[in-house]
Amino acid sequence: MREGGRRVTTALAGAVVAGAVVVAGLAGVPTPAAAAAPPPTAQPTALPPAPSAAPSTLPLLVPPTSELPLLVPTSTVPATASAPAPAPTSSVVPTTGSSAPSGVTISGLDLHDGTMLQSGGVDLLYGTMYGCGFEWGVSSPWCGFGVSEASTPAGPWSAPTRLFAPTDVSPFTGTTWQAICGDSGAGCFNPRMLHRSGWGDDDGAWILWFNAPDDFARTRANAYYAMECAGPTGPCGGAGRTTTKPSLHDCTDNGDFSLVPDDPRPPMMLCTMADQTLASERLSASGTAGAGGGSHDLAGLTNTEAPGAYRDPSTGTWILTYSDPNCGYCAGAPTGYATAPGLDEPWTAPANTNPDWGAPPSGRRAISATSCGGQSRTVVTLSGQAYQLIDLWLGTRNETRAGIRLEPLVYRGASAPGTPLQAFAPWTCGAVEGGPHGTGHRGSAASPG
Repeated sequence: MREGGRRVTTALAGAVVAGAVVVAGLAGVPTPAAAAAPPPTAQPTALPPAPSAAPSTLPLLVPPTSELPLLVPTSTVPATASAPAPAPTSSVVPTTGSSAPSGVTISGLDLHDGTMLQSGGVDLLYGTMYGCGFEWGVSSPWCGFGVSEASTPAGPWSAPTRLFAPTDVSPFTGTTWQAICGDSGAGCFNPRMLHRSGWGDDDGAWILWFNAPDDFARTRANAYYAMECAGPTGPCGGAGRTTTKPSLHDCTDNGDFSLVPDDPRPPMMLCTMADQTLASERLSASGTAGAGGGSHDLAGLTNTEAPGAYRDPSTGTWILTYSDPNCGYCAGAPTGYATAPGLDEPWTAPANTNPDWGAPPSGRRAISATSCGGQSRTVVTLSGQAYQLIDLWLGTRNETRAGIRLEPLVYRGASAPGTPLQAFAPWTCGAVEGGPHGTGHRGSAASPG
């Protein structure tokens, strides 16, 4: 989906989510019994029309992609909590190929367009929440960012904890996150947690980054924020913790982004520009600003978004992945790739051989034509293995029930035209699972302490 612009919600005062979320496991990891469900159905990529009558003049929202949804402002937006959904299910299907581990499907967890990391032997999953009623492109409650914990990607996952309250105030605009992310309809998206350890100031601090596209739409300021956090599970911002509008020199727009570890150097920010090209910028030693000296038009790609990257351990090659093309809440968009000898070096995407005869540009750079029925979000590395994190979108304005798929990235290398091409170990996408991706947990998240 278009991660360049996303969500924020009204606060759910005193709301607490009980229970734990069960997830599809990795091979060799015991998982709770999973109930089979019907296969996912194709969803339209276009967003549905706004549900209420619009005023005579509709302001344009500048989203993270080329599609521009109309905002339907309303005077008041009730934040009604939804009833809990049925218990989530999970299942595992091995991914075939050389040394390829199993993929995992995470269903029933209201966390989206996020990322994963490991800390203290615990897996942490971050994401944007929808369960309070957020709808992209229309004025609605913003539910905030949440984090869940598990001992393995197989789960069970804890109920999400909110990282900061939608009623908190942005020091840049002087207004609440609800106003910026919810009332505007632009949303706030892409929660990315950094641990300042082994690089830069190396003081063990935790920093949450995200984007608020309404800032770019209103003032053309970059859409990003960096918040100091008390720890990997928050709370973030608030009293005694700094919230920064980063100074950026290359990633100056509003789109989906990733923060790629490159120890002992500060992380590299990979970002989507407003024209749907990709750019990069090294962060400063503090991890709360850009250091400049980045690159634009990575690999000459256009109409793309949601970049992520990792270093292939067997070859030392850096692999860049992205949604190819960009689109909003796509329930089946290709994942493309490019390579580089280093994060600061030029990227190259495999070109097709005969574009003048109608060959699609993505023909030889696609890892998957459908991304498991979803849309690639970023790359995460867990216990040394890189995974493509995929949002299994429903194709609706509210994505509470959308699932997540982790597909192992095992690079095999390109091959010459006229010979079989399989640059990565094939994705299986859990094709024999027989269940929909995401029978989700609607409703509230526990507020940070």
